[in-house]
Amino acid sequence: MKKKVASAVRRANDVLPTGTAVVGGGLAISAFLSYGFVIIALNSLEGSAKASFSAFWAVIFIAGPGFFLPIEQEVARAVAHRKAQGIGGRPVVVRAAQIGAIILGVLIVAAIVATPWLSSAFYGGNTFFTVSLCVGLLAFALLHLTRGVLAGEGRFTGYGELIALDSAIRFALAIGLWATGVESAALFALCLGLSPLLTLPFVLRGQRRELAPGPDAPLSELSVNLGWLLAASVFAQALAYAPLLGVNLLATDSEEYIVVGFASAFFVARVPVLLFQAVQGTLLPKLAGLAGSGKHDEFRRGVVRLLVLVVAVAVAGIIGSFLLGPTVGKIFFKDFTMSAGYLALLAAGSGAFIIALTVAQALMALGGLRTIAVSWGIGLCVSLGMMSIVEGLEMRVDLGLLIGSVIAAVFMAIGLVRRQGQMADAGIGSLIEAIEHEPIEI
Repeated sequence: MKKKVASAVRRANDVLPTGTAVVGGGLAISAFLSYGFVIIALNSLEGSAKASFSAFWAVIFIAGPGFFLPIEQEVARAVAHRKAQGIGGRPVVVRAAQIGAIILGVLIVAAIVATPWLSSAFYGGNTFFTVSLCVGLLAFALLHLTRGVLAGEGRFTGYGELIALDSAIRFALAIGLWATGVESAALFALCLGLSPLLTLPFVLRGQRRELAPGPDAPLSELSVNLGWLLAASVFAQALAYAPLLGVNLLATDSEEYIVVGFASAFFVARVPVLLFQAVQGTLLPKLAGLAGSGKHDEFRRGVVRLLVLVVAVAVAGIIGSFLLGPTVGKIFFKDFTMSAGYLALLAAGSGAFIIALTVAQALMALGGLRTIAVSWGIGLCVSLGMMSIVEGLEMRVDLGLLIGSVIAAVFMAIGLVRRQGQMADAGIGSLIEAIEHEPIEI
């Protein structure tokens, strides 16, 4: 038995990218602390403030990771490529920072211009949310650029620390606000931007090595596919958080009580996403240990095992939401009101989303970025369409997430099947890399 375990460990070490365990640990810690932050924030707020906070959460996680995670991915890839060739990566980082600064500037201007509409539609007239949004956008831009540099340089301890510490500081800030009796949703929203800004200096204190200079980096070195990456990322995040925004935009005056309680239900239904994020790091050694020697079969088995696990998590989330969800919701959230049936439907949407994300990761390992972007876009359009025609506030947003995610998954699965011929050139390492650099934001 010991020999089999040792053999599996050796095989995992041979194929796993350096630092996978550290990054996976950081993701697991981040998942649970992020959930703790949500629990504290929602229980500290009342009425419309709770709805405003949940809407802000959706906006910042669509705009932040949506626009800046692709920059992280491309910086990590380009810096690692240069390092492997013995070429300094500083010009790549400078070029990425310039692109990020342009995107950041556009987003901040858009946030300021849209302040009257955002405040009226989502924030109950509180314009301070604009400050929280602008600080958050700056923080996410710096955070993802730094994560890309750390990953590309192979500084995975720093990468894992950054992920975990960001959530830990955010959690600590929430405890501080709760302990002092703060009931401002905008201040809790500000924590989402302050935590990365406080985390970065602390984590980077031990990263004293400077990026080596090198030849100039043309825009194409980051990626000719950066546009598709951006589109896929924004569409995916928008689909994931469409229900939170949908309840605010579609609710009538008589449905305001649903809006207030929906945020709590949404995060209870996100438990499948939480579980998947927590097991991502521990999943990879298992895949590697079970993988065969042939790359073609290795990739196929890796995808199948990953999908089996994800489907199991999704089904468990649906069943758990129906049987235990309302009880758990009332334990963690003081104003939980959603029924077991609607909660199970919302959990089904979350489950379908992580299945779609998993197929996207496999397709990304084969270079199908255009298919991924188009599929997420179609799924988002279908989701919005469902929300516009279905009756009943909870039903329309729940079905919108579920049907939109299913459609996105189907289109990407078709693309994955069509690319079967390329699987012979893709090993488990490419799948692992796609998963490792596609973290799920709760």
